Amino acid sequence: MIEVAGRAVSASARRERATPHAIAFVRRLDWVLIAAAAALVAYGLWVVDGITRFDVAGDESHFVTRQAIAAGLGVCGMVVAAIAPLDLVRRRWLVLYGTTLALMVVVFAVAETIRGSKRWIDLGPFQFQPSELGKVLFVLALAGFLVERAGKVTRWRTIATAMALGLGPILLVFLQPDLGTALVYAAALFAVLFFAGVRWRQLLVLFLIAVVAGLSVLWLLPSAGVEVLKPYQAKRVTGFFDRDLDPGGLTWNVNQSITAVGSGGLDGRGVIEASQTRLDYLPEHATDFAFASLAEQRGFVGSSILLLLYLLVVWRGLRVVTVAGDLFGAVVAGGLVFAFLFQVFVNVGMTMGLAPVTGIPLPFVTVGGSSMVANLVLIGVLQGIHARGRTTGSAFK
Repeated sequence: MIEVAGRAVSASARRERATPHAIAFVRRLDWVLIAAAAALVAYGLWVVDGITRFDVAGDESHFVTRQAIAAGLGVCGMVVAAIAPLDLVRRRWLVLYGTTLALMVVVFAVAETIRGSKRWIDLGPFQFQPSELGKVLFVLALAGFLVERAGKVTRWRTIATAMALGLGPILLVFLQPDLGTALVYAAALFAVLFFAGVRWRQLLVLFLIAVVAGLSVLWLLPSAGVEVLKPYQAKRVTGFFDRDLDPGGLTWNVNQSITAVGSGGLDGRGVIEASQTRLDYLPEHATDFAFASLAEQRGFVGSSILLLLYLLVVWRGLRVVTVAGDLFGAVVAGGLVFAFLFQVFVNVGMTMGLAPVTGIPLPFVTVGGSSMVANLVLIGVLQGIHARGRTTGSAFK
């Protein structure tokens, strides 16, 4: 009996050794997460096709074609991110951090000013927004720094250094100016600190400091004659508390967005009858307010499908945290998933007047190749952590 069992185990071991490493790696991927991401890409393209159909005269598929090309590039980035050696990434966190800063600095040097912001680098037929890819690099770099000091992560000196490292990219993005993306970076910073093991009391202190800083930027410093925010940014925030403050100006977007969401009803008005989107009553209906356009055209049902797909991605992403093979993988997965959730929450919230308008893109839906590529790279990083985590059998499982 023992001999037969031994032969069976030996045969199994030989088959395992004979299995090509690439095939074994593919089998260990989270295929539910891949299916959810694929569904989001497909659903997002369908949404973009509807909300941009009348935006370019004579070319109804202009934006959806560009979005599909970006999705193809994003899939390539996802594969590269999945197979990239995490141990090397962890050890080279300083290089990643330097790359993140360099991407932000290059924007100021070569980017053209578009609508008062320097965010996009012109690459011929496409425009690249470095701050989108920087979200992923930012989390990887900070996670590497904190994991390298795992035994000292609760010391205030380590926390202060991590905050200082995080404030560099945050300030550079804020100065573009891009308040929304800067907030995403800040949310990712707090998430990385949490998953790295910083105590709740310490996080509460940091949160209170952030609140005081926010109040200073909005009210205390302006009352002293120091304007930190651009005038339109300040009005967006104050308009959140009083939508009747400037109904024909900066709060027009929010009011039209709420109208679009409400007019969709249960199953939507369709592409032709969605007047808020089709007749451009809703500004930025393919970017900042893409969710409102979806709600108008496809109603509660169509919006719920998108939100459920987001929920599926977040659930599988949090599962990656639990199966990560080491602390670095767990911290990276947690930071990326929280940043992803933060973007969804704020974007959807601002379309319904539940959050200030900050310009945060809606993942996989907002028209923009950089956002699409960055989110697929994010999925790739999660896949790499999941595949390697299942083979290590660590305490993080």
